[in-house]
Amino acid sequence: MSDSAFFCALNHEGVLAVRGSDAGKFLQGQLTCNLNYLNPHTSSLGARCTPKGRMQSSFRIVLEGDGCLLAMARELVDLQLADLKKYAVFSKATLSDASSEWVRFGIQEANANALGPLGVNLPEETHAVARQGDALFIRVSPGRAEAWVPASQAEALRASLAAALPEGSLQAWLLGQVRAGIGQVFGPTHEMFIPQMLNLQAVGGVSFKKGCYTGQEIVARMQYLGKLKRRQYRLALAAAEVPAPGTPLFSPVHASAVGEVVLAAPAGTGVELLAVLQGDAAEQGDIHLGHAEGARLTVLELPYELDRDREIQR
Repeated sequence: MSDSAFFCALNHEGVLAVRGSDAGKFLQGQLTCNLNYLNPHTSSLGARCTPKGRMQSSFRIVLEGDGCLLAMARELVDLQLADLKKYAVFSKATLSDASSEWVRFGIQEANANALGPLGVNLPEETHAVARQGDALFIRVSPGRAEAWVPASQAEALRASLAAALPEGSLQAWLLGQVRAGIGQVFGPTHEMFIPQMLNLQAVGGVSFKKGCYTGQEIVARMQYLGKLKRRQYRLALAAAEVPAPGTPLFSPVHASAVGEVVLAAPAGTGVELLAVLQGDAAEQGDIHLGHAEGARLTVLELPYELDRDREIQR
């Protein structure tokens, strides 16, 4: 179903709200993305890192009201609230778990046929935002969009979507995310990766011109001076069981794990997934799930290229 039009509820994620006159200034010093690039018609991917550059969360951020909303894995919202509140005590910014206040839907093949009946004109450009009353429509990758709406309006939006599209599964939506090459941090991979390991800089989630933020020194050093030995790849697995984030990957010629699953979803009779792998192991191509004799994976192409010179211009 991932290749056909459908909608589904994005109930695997929660929403963290940061509001107040200092919301943008506060977040600018905490996140990898540049909030100066946000406007009512543009969203961004991003991450919150530890001082050592390890990702505590990844998210999509959008302006709303007197602040920002960040959608991230539901199990990470409380962790991020606790950590960010420690840094917000001297700012005019209020942080809260707004997961119950917003309902979000994914829309696959979000073209004029799907969005037209809703009266929404969403540009094709990735990260674009269209607004209709209190509802937000966000282009998250080519052909895919998200709809964010206050909880009180959720049933009306669901009915409108159901009139135009069949309802699909979250797993089908996640397959689209895998094929778009957009990695994500979940509970099991909390503080496991630096942003470049998930190719976050290649999909607009890291700014190298914004100045200081928590973990910035490590992230910038890796981009300018370091040699990244592990990064995200897309792979296929001829198995029915979908591996969980953090599942280790092995190569028979290495003594220990060569990577971890980032995100996986069923694809026909098999599975497609994103995983962080050592570059030499990916080049050799002999990758196995769970242990050195586990099911074998095949490396697939990503829909974008890694280009350091282009990435550092953001």
